[in-house]
Amino acid sequence: MSITSDLLRGHTDTIILRLLLNRDSYGYEINKYISEKTDGAYELKEATLYSAFRRLEENGSISSYWGDETTGARRRYYSITRQGRAVYEQNKTDWEEAKTILDELIKEG
Repeated sequence: MSITSDLLRGHTDTIILRLLLNRDSYGYEINKYISEKTDGAYELKEATLYSAFRRLEENGSISSYWGDETTGARRRYYSITRQGRAVYEQNKTDWEEAKTILDELIKEG
């Protein structure tokens, strides 16, 4: 579904921020959730996901820390910041406005 991927790609940051509103998480868990939620129709490439994490951390929307797992590989967890919550809310508002405009432009009649 390249069209879906193209449409969603510009919203990767917003999707990640939304998922982090609920609780801290790590890359594999976030990607698994996205895949499950979309019945496999959309998956982030690992490079895309970690580029988004880097970008969000650099702009202060998220912070990260290492988990304290006693078995298996150590996980880097991500947490949304106050600024990230504000960015998410603005992005959500922008999306709703864009969706309204697109609906008007492409509906029949």
